Amino acid sequence: MPNEQLTSFLLLPELKLMSVKRIRNRAYEYNLVKESKFEVCPKCATKSSKVHDRRWITVKDAPIHGKIKIFKILKRRFRCTNCKSVFTEPVSGINKGARITQRMQRHILWSCENFTDLKKVRRDTECGNKTIYSRLYQQLELEHREQRKAHWPKTIGIDEHSWLKNKDRGHREFATVFVEYKGKRIREVAEGKTAADLHAAVGYIPGRERVKNVVMDLCAPYKSFVQNFFPNADIIADKFHVLRLLHPAINRRRKGITGDKRKNPLRKMLLKNGAKLHPFERKAIWTWLNDHPELKEIYFYKEAMHRLYRCKGYARAKSSLINLLDQMASSKVSEIKTLRRTLQRWSEQILNYFKNRITNARTEGFNNVAKLVQKRAFGYRNFGNYRLRLLYASR
Repeated sequence: MPNEQLTSFLLLPELKLMSVKRIRNRAYEYNLVKESKFEVCPKCATKSSKVHDRRWITVKDAPIHGKIKIFKILKRRFRCTNCKSVFTEPVSGINKGARITQRMQRHILWSCENFTDLKKVRRDTECGNKTIYSRLYQQLELEHREQRKAHWPKTIGIDEHSWLKNKDRGHREFATVFVEYKGKRIREVAEGKTAADLHAAVGYIPGRERVKNVVMDLCAPYKSFVQNFFPNADIIADKFHVLRLLHPAINRRRKGITGDKRKNPLRKMLLKNGAKLHPFERKAIWTWLNDHPELKEIYFYKEAMHRLYRCKGYARAKSSLINLLDQMASSKVSEIKTLRRTLQRWSEQILNYFKNRITNARTEGFNNVAKLVQKRAFGYRNFGNYRLRLLYASR
C-alpha cells in the first residue's frame, strides 16, 4: 500500500508516513512527519516558516483488529518573526500536550461500554487506569456538550431517585431526572430535589416557555419549582402515585388484623384494583371487611379513586372528584381526612391528567436505568461522573 493511502487509512492526512516497525506482539510503531510550508502563531496569528528545532513525540492511537498503533511524530517548533515566541506545530486529531489521539479517547468510551470490568478495558487499550478514568469522563462531557443547546420539549417528566447513601449523615442523597417524552431520553440530572438545586442545574437550557405539560409525583418542592420555572406548563399529578395514597393505610390496618405476613393472599387482593378481581374474590373481600368497618371504609375510598380514573373526559372527572371530596367530609377515619386534604391541594393537577392522560411511566423507566448504571459501577461517589454516565446511557 502506498504511503499516501496508508496515511489516509490512519485518518491522519496531514502526516507523511516514514516507516513502520513491529515493536511487540500487538503493537506497531509508525514514524510520521508533518509537511507544511508554514504555521500560524497562536499568540499573534502571524504566519511563520522559520523552524526553531524539531522534537519527537509519542502518541497512542486506537487499535485496529486488536493491534495497537503507536505514532512517533517528528514535530517542528517554529519561531514567530513578529512576537519572537516559539510554538509547536499542531496536528489535527491530537489535542495539545496529549499522549493519545482523539480517536483513542473515543475508543476508550467504546471499550468501557462493551467490556464488563476495568481489567479488560486496560488489556484492550493498553492504557493505565488513570488515563482510562480521565479520558472516559472527558469524552462523556464532549458527548453531552453536543446536546446542551437543544430547547425544552413540549412534555417532560420529573422524578427523583437515590444515588448515594451518606454514611456520615445517615441518609440518602437524591438526584432528580428531567425526561423528554418525545425524545425518549434524559434531558438533565440535578443533584438534590429543592427548587434552588433544580434551577441551578437546568437554568442553562433555553426555551422553558415551550413546555406545556410537566408530569410528576405529589412533591411540593417540584410543584413550586415548575410553577416558577415553566410559566406555560400544566402540572399533571402522576396517576400511579395518586392511586397508591391509601396503600400504606390499608397495609398498616391489615397487619394489625392478620399480622405481618407478606404471603397472605389478602394483601394483594386489598391493594389490587377491584375491577380486575374475579367476582368470587370481590365477594370474599367485602365479606371479610364487614368485620372491620374502618378498614372497609378505607378500602371503599381506595376503590372510589380507581372509579375516578375510569371517568371519560375532564368535566365528568371534575364532577366525580367533587362528589368524592364531599363524601370524605363526613368520615371520622384519620387516613381519610388526610387523603381529603391531599386531594384538595392537588385537585387541579389530578384533573389535568384527564386532558391528555399522560403518566410518569417513562420517567420511572429511566429511574430503573439509573439503578442499573449504579449497579454496573458498584455505586458512585462523584455526582458529576454519575450524571455524565446516566446522560450517556439514556441517549
